[in-house]
This record gives sequence, structure tokens and C-alpha cells, in this order.
Amino acid sequence: MQPEVASGLKRAAHRRVLVALATAATVLVIPHPARAADSAAPASSVPLDRSCDRACLYGVLDSYLSALRHKDPWQAKWTADAVATENNVLMPIGEGHWGTLTKLEAYDLRMADPATGQVVMFGALNESGAVSPFVVRLEVRNGGIRRAETLVRRKASDPRIMAEPTFEKKPVFDEVVPPEARLPRARLVSIADGYFDTLQLNDGTLFTQFDERCNRVENGVQTTNNPALKELSPSLTMGCEQQFRMGYFRYDDRLRDRRITVVDEERGLVLGIAMMDHSGRLRSYKLTDGSTEESHYLAPHSYYLFELFKITPQGRIRQIEADFVTVPYYTATVTEMR
Repeated sequence: MQPEVASGLKRAAHRRVLVALATAATVLVIPHPARAADSAAPASSVPLDRSCDRACLYGVLDSYLSALRHKDPWQAKWTADAVATENNVLMPIGEGHWGTLTKLEAYDLRMADPATGQVVMFGALNESGAVSPFVVRLEVRNGGIRRAETLVRRKASDPRIMAEPTFEKKPVFDEVVPPEARLPRARLVSIADGYFDTLQLNDGTLFTQFDERCNRVENGVQTTNNPALKELSPSLTMGCEQQFRMGYFRYDDRLRDRRITVVDEERGLVLGIAMMDHSGRLRSYKLTDGSTEESHYLAPHSYYLFELFKITPQGRIRQIEADFVTVPYYTATVTEMR
């Protein structure tokens, strides 16, 4: 193909994307405070494209990552109605981290959902020496990328961190569940949604079950069974279940706009995406053992959250990987990402 023809095709494709963005950007889901309870239900999902199996989806992801490394989004295949976001903001394809990436670090935790044509990767993004956790979720249709939803948790824009992130491979996520032991898709979804119910207004009540070996990593930092972080909070030395039974997360007011639609049944993986609201009103509160805890959040804000769960054949959460970034309080979820 002649260079001028290729350039013309890229410009035409870019114009189509800008038109799509202009139309989509006006459509937002803004939950009403009076409907907070209703917003807890996970969003429904319409199957996208069942023609792309795991190998196909991983191939699309690899082509996307190769294009990202070359800072040229048009090296990947996009559909005519493709839309991209970064940190819940609609933007033209090729903006944001596409322009500032120095390199992709080696960390690569991925899952595929052939039933809905989606593929997800947790990784680490290097921008001029600053390494940030990031997640990308791609919706694939007819072999092309229809939606690219990305979260980048940059220290520069969100400086409150517990420790410097580390990115270590966790083999448990890659373990394949024998076909006869796999849980139904609906059951996997309900277990993940039960985690969000447990986290919301956490008072010691469990709405899901945890494996005794459960650990959680948040933005590259292990926040369970981690004695090194004892000075920050005794809860960080506890396991998943004990933290929740104690009621340490009482300050999490809402887990709204939930999307629990990406399910890797072969590996027992479920991705939940949500907005977590902190009103900042709670100052101190009682744990279930009667002791008093001070809230970490004293001003209103929300988290845009991606949370990946490894679920055992017994229906217990075994491992959690979460990345999130601070956004203005009550930020609406972009409808185009549903």
C-alpha cells in the first residue's frame, strides 16, 4: 500500500472515531442518590462475538500491545465504531498513555472470555521511568477492537500510596480448572458480586466465601498478610476473610455501576468493574471486636475500580488483583463502556 493511501485511511478512520466520540460522550449513567440500592445490581451484558476463541482473543490483545509499544494505534485492527477510554474518560484513539509510554514492563496477567468476545490484561506501564499499574479491557467484534477501556494508576496524579508497587507473577491465576469441576458462569458472577456486597458498608457480614489462602494485591501492593505494612494498619497483616469479619472497610459507602461481565470459566476468573464511593462523613467507627478505628477517607471522592477474582471449584475466592484510581466524587460511568 502506498504511504499516502495508508495515511488517508488512518485520517478517515480517525474522523469516524471522533464522530462516534462526539455522539457517545453525551450519554452517561448518573445514579440518583435515592436509587443507591438499585445501583448495586450488576449490569446485564449482551453477548458480543462468540467467533473469537481464547487464542484469537489473545492474538488481538498481542496486536494491541504491539501497536502500543510502537505508539501507533493503527497497527491494530479497530471496528468502524471503535471507542476508547482512559480512566473513564472518552478520548480519541491514540491519546493519553499512547503518547507517553516509554515501555511496557514484563508483567502480564490476562484472561479471556470467548462467550462475550472480551480479553483483559493487568500490566505495568512505564512513562519516562515512572512505572504505573494499568489494566486494559478489549471488546472484540469480527476480529477488530470495538472497545478499549484502560485504567492507569499514576503516582503523579494520585500520590497517596501505601508502598511502591511490585509486579510479580501469580501462577494461581493461570491454573486451569478441570472441566468437570468448573462452576457455572452465573455462579462465578454471583460470587464476585457477593464480594462487592461484602465490601460495601462492611460491617462484618460476609456475602461471599474466601479460601483460607486468599491474598489481595491493590495497585501492585499486597494488602493482606503483609507484616511490612503493620504500621499503616493492623488490618494489612490479616487475611481476606478476617479483614471483612472485623469490618475494617466500613467507610466504603457504595459499590455502584457494577459490571461483572468478563468471565474466564476455564480458569475460574471473574473481572468486576465498579465505582466505589467514599462520602468522607465517617470519622471513627467500631470494629466487630469492639475496638475503635479511624477512617482513612475524610473528604469525598470515588475510585474507578477493576478487580479480578480467582475462584476455586468450591466457590471460594482464592486470589484478588485490584487496580483503581481516584476520580471526583460520584463520577458517572461512561455508558459506552457497558
